Amino acid sequence: MNFDQFLTGELGKIQRAGLRRSLRIINSPQGPEVLLEGRWVANFGSNDYLGLAAHPKLRDAARETLDEAGVGSGASRLISGTHAEHSLLEGALARFKRTDAALSFSSGYAAALGTIPALVGKGDVIVLDKLSHACLVDAARLAGASLRVFPHNRLDKLESHLRWAVQSFPTARVLVLIESVYSMDGDRAPLREIVELKEKFGAWLLVDEAHAIGVVGKEGRGLVDEFGLANRIEAQMGTLGKALGSSGAYICGRASLREYLVNRARSFIFSTAPPPHCAAASRAAVELLESSEGERLVQKLHDNTAGLGARISLPAQSAIFPIILGDNELAVQASGKLMEAGYLVPAIRYPTVARGSERLRVTVTAAHEIGAIERLGSHLAALRSGIQKAEIEKPRFERT
Repeated sequence: MNFDQFLTGELGKIQRAGLRRSLRIINSPQGPEVLLEGRWVANFGSNDYLGLAAHPKLRDAARETLDEAGVGSGASRLISGTHAEHSLLEGALARFKRTDAALSFSSGYAAALGTIPALVGKGDVIVLDKLSHACLVDAARLAGASLRVFPHNRLDKLESHLRWAVQSFPTARVLVLIESVYSMDGDRAPLREIVELKEKFGAWLLVDEAHAIGVVGKEGRGLVDEFGLANRIEAQMGTLGKALGSSGAYICGRASLREYLVNRARSFIFSTAPPPHCAAASRAAVELLESSEGERLVQKLHDNTAGLGARISLPAQSAIFPIILGDNELAVQASGKLMEAGYLVPAIRYPTVARGSERLRVTVTAAHEIGAIERLGSHLAALRSGIQKAEIEKPRFERT
């Protein structure tokens, strides 16, 4: 088949299914308002949960390191690309997560694809939650291990899969993959019970804290820390590009895990190192979280999420609120109507979520003012109760 014909045909299929997406250009820093294609809109679609993406401390750290170290790293970290800032960042992450060591990666996807196939492979078993992020799913497939999926947060099914694994593969390594806060539903894993189950069956556990860091717990250290489980979990994964406002990801755990991944994680070994100025900005974010200012930001985020949760009668388990509409076209229309009124609230569709669970995904940050949250909440409450409002109250901007 002609290559152009193939692409045109496939794009046509996506279009007819109502699933074609397009990129929209933002000409401003991330924040509670963004300049989207020439127009200021209230931003309720960002994972910049603490409003750090444009924070002066992160900017200053990045700028200073950029002036000293330049733009690029030059090579992979095992060749010539490890800068002092990478090591300093990993020390800060280990301290913050209360683990022995940490290793940073260029992205969350790279962290998953490097770590999981390094830990398990053919002849082993992976058990993962059905709503696990795509990077965990793809890494599990890449590993080549026998794969079992349990319904979301169903402990009885997890237990039955673990029992099957140890009976069917008595000498295998068994790895459980979960998120602590799920990216599209915003709910939490029953982490303490999962830890007890994996210990009962001698399995290992990797917890992705991407949407919990900076969000869960008084100091934003995540769900693992809130339950005091760091020393009972084999690997913690997280991102530097959401609440920490920068770019990249990490794996935290034992010092021996870090050294093993340096030697076996292919996405680490064969990738050019992230720029030193990104590592410096990430370290500044970790240090900010450990300060009184960080504590105030986390509390402001908690207050804001509680405010929206009360407004739309949804529990505030995280900064993520799913407004389930259950229809692809309806989700797109609802998002479009909000955009016309000046609110950026993305429609989430298949394959990101299952068919029939299409939704609006609302994210709240510490940078949002309570008035903006209340105005958006009024319309979202109407959507949830099935009331179609003819007019959406427009957001109020200081900018013009």
